[in-house]
Amino acid sequence: MKKILVAYATHAGSTVEVAQTVAEEIAKNNVQVDVLPIDQVKTLEMYDGVVLGAPMIMGWHRGALGFLKKHRNAFRKIPLAVFVMAMSLTQTGETSMNGVPFCIDEKLPKPPVIEGKLNWRERYAQVSNYARPILAAVAPAKPMNIAFFGGCLQYGRLKWWAVLFAMVIVQAQAGDKRNWTAIRAWATSLPAVL
Repeated sequence: MKKILVAYATHAGSTVEVAQTVAEEIAKNNVQVDVLPIDQVKTLEMYDGVVLGAPMIMGWHRGALGFLKKHRNAFRKIPLAVFVMAMSLTQTGETSMNGVPFCIDEKLPKPPVIEGKLNWRERYAQVSNYARPILAAVAPAKPMNIAFFGGCLQYGRLKWWAVLFAMVIVQAQAGDKRNWTAIRAWATSLPAVL
């Protein structure tokens, strides 16, 4: 029986719920699944595939990037899929980067205010800007795909600097943008690529 790890990092806890949902969908395919926070993962030797998820707050979660760097040699042999939780994404039509396909929740991206000209916030919230550090951290390996989903932002559960960044720079409204249908559909596709 295949064994898959769904590892996650979180700022305020909502990514845990997404990781658990992803694991539930994978397990429906007669696959054994472990769901663990990244700091509890010591080795990947016993896994046939890994799914890693984390939120965007001032860039993708630093712990998740560190996890990719730490295990980059293992990802040359073990398939990896990544999911990113974000409150803002600019609609640019990007579907892949460096040969890695993107899965983008259709409800998340918003068109630029001025067509053909991105402001600073819109450039920051491009798929390529979000994906670039992920691809660099795992190189020379590559994920099978990277999914981008709406996150859940609750200002009362974040540190002051994260609230300031989300409010002023990203201009994200508090709330829950998770699209469970899109998350489950992506997770259902994972056993075939892992």
